[in-house]
Amino acid sequence: MKQQLLPLIFSTALAVGHAGGMMAGELTADEMQAELDAATPEQPADFSGHDLSRLDLSGMDLSGVNLAGADLGNARLENTVLEGANLLGANLDGAWLIGANFANANLQGVHLFGPVVARGLEPSRAQSPVFAGADLSGARVIAKLSQGDNEGANFSNANLGADMKNQSMGLMRFEAEGAQLAGADFSGARLNHALFRFANLTGADFSNADLRSAEFNGADLSGANFTGADATGADFSDADLTDAQGIDSATGMTIENAS
Repeated sequence: MKQQLLPLIFSTALAVGHAGGMMAGELTADEMQAELDAATPEQPADFSGHDLSRLDLSGMDLSGVNLAGADLGNARLENTVLEGANLLGANLDGAWLIGANFANANLQGVHLFGPVVARGLEPSRAQSPVFAGADLSGARVIAKLSQGDNEGANFSNANLGADMKNQSMGLMRFEAEGAQLAGADFSGARLNHALFRFANLTGADFSNADLRSAEFNGADLSGANFTGADATGADFSDADLTDAQGIDSATGMTIENAS
């Protein structure tokens, strides 16, 4: 079922894109802004299915805009507002996301590999993109989202696991060290080797998730659900597991030195 989900999402996004406002093709940032300026509640701007790769869209307000199936690979989205936008099946590989706001956006089935999230080597709370309340179900994500506000985000059935066959340049994985992820949904997600050190994961749902070799040391996992998860090799040292559920049903879950 999981293997069938992404092709369905992408084909749906492309169908929506080609049925949307303008014919798919390259646009300039100025042309996009003109479309936004001319948009009305009855005829909102629609960039679904468009090739927007490498465009500098920094600081633009794309709230609620339809970007389903759009190619935003290597686009610059610094401080761009995308609250409530529809990015179903979009490509965000290599995009510059410093300060971008995706709160409550539809990011189902997106491909987000290696985005730029900091001007230096390490992410900061001020620079990290916001995914609070966003729907990333079925997405493929390899990104450093450390320190960011991702409270209530939906990562169900997403693939956030490291590809151990393609690590010639070091471990590339999903990183959310110190991130705000309270109430996030990771049910059925692939999270092998993911980094959640010192993250706030209170009430998070990890049911039936692949947590092999994930790092949860120092994380707040109080009230989290691990029912049916595979936690073989995962590190829960110094994690807070108060009132956590499903520990007994989780495979390989060792909670030595956890509180």
